[in-house]
Amino acid sequence: MISIEKINYQGWANSWRVTNGEVELVVTGDVGPRIMRYGFAGGQNFFKEFAGQMGKTGEAGWQPRGGHRVWIAPEDVVKSYAPDNVPVAIQVQGDAIVCTGPVEALTGMEKTITVKMSSAGSTVELIHEVRNAGTEPYHLAPWTLTMLAQGGTGIHGFPPRGTHPEMLEPTNPLVMWAFTHLDDPRWRLSRKYLVLRQDPKNSNPQKLGTYNRHTWGAYLLNGELFVKRYEAVAAPSAYPDFGCTFETFTNADILELETLGPLTSLAPGQSVSHTERWTAHRGVKLSTWTDDELDAVLLPLI
Repeated sequence: MISIEKINYQGWANSWRVTNGEVELVVTGDVGPRIMRYGFAGGQNFFKEFAGQMGKTGEAGWQPRGGHRVWIAPEDVVKSYAPDNVPVAIQVQGDAIVCTGPVEALTGMEKTITVKMSSAGSTVELIHEVRNAGTEPYHLAPWTLTMLAQGGTGIHGFPPRGTHPEMLEPTNPLVMWAFTHLDDPRWRLSRKYLVLRQDPKNSNPQKLGTYNRHTWGAYLLNGELFVKRYEAVAAPSAYPDFGCTFETFTNADILELETLGPLTSLAPGQSVSHTERWTAHRGVKLSTWTDDELDAVLLPLI
């Protein structure tokens, strides 16, 4: 059974807790739309929280704050960082909760996150919607970013591997940024997996992107695994950043798991949606980080 109750969360008096008794999720109506907590009921929060920014509103500039949010890609130093520091509209619709931000002055976009938690288990469906409430067409891709707490390890699976010369077509891009350093010790690239470790003592930013028709990213934190999935709806050529459906970023504060939708031109009044599904798993242990071990541990959960 789903329970949705209004609570005070970290100083935000207008917050809502959604739980089925096994997992819980918290959205705040005082800023956002943002999901600030997801984890097992009474357990650790998978998501990063910037302590000095909790409970605050009304800042002039964009705040990292933590949690999960929806942006627009390709990344723009101004428009992607449109502040989300004012109250959002919260509607409880049965077992779902709908969080809608005000129209952004910088972009003319209206962003909504709808949360639907399963009545049992850990599955949560999140429908992200970006609506063009402006007066001009806008070319964008929906982009959902989850900021994970410090000290864990991010994992992403490449599309199925094959052999040469039986498979001559490329399967996916591996996209670098100017600050990407593949000799950074936090990276581990194997035949099947991309692994990125979050290190609170390493402030150098790192990022990679790729494409997978069945996109997923996972984060192992203190023996618990967070998984987010996205089903690509088009070929790599339709996606931003040289064809990415998945991107991962880290610095000293966070590790992000990000999924992206295809680029689209939104006429005034039109909207685009992007769906992720989350799960959480207990008692997950990895020691060797080999493909064989990752296959054995992760594939049954993915």
